[in-house]
Amino acid sequence: QVLLAESGGGLVQPGGSLRLSCAASRSVFSNNAMDWYRQAPGKERELVASITRGGGTNYADSVKGRFTISRDFAKSTVYLQMNSLKPDDTAVYYCNTQTLLATGYWGQGTQVTVSS
Repeated sequence: QVLLAESGGGLVQPGGSLRLSCAASRSVFSNNAMDWYRQAPGKERELVASITRGGGTNYADSVKGRFTISRDFAKSTVYLQMNSLKPDDTAVYYCNTQTLLATGYWGQGTQVTVSS
């Protein structure tokens, strides 16, 4: 059963923008805060941004002011708007929730490559 499906990644030049989407099952989305993670080659997975059910947000210092997380309850989808992209943002991006993390579940992720 696919609970999370990320999309929207691609190749972009430094300074460019991308908008990632994560479609979640309704029960997962409605009952949880939603997180975006990323994993760069040779590095551990890191938490990038979080949004609560009430819309409160938190960001990693490395993306503050450049990335914006949002969620649409009607579509059961969480978004990550990424602006002013840097080569260091190159990674596979995943969405998840603390509840699913506890089960070891991850979606397939979406690749973001920032390169000239």
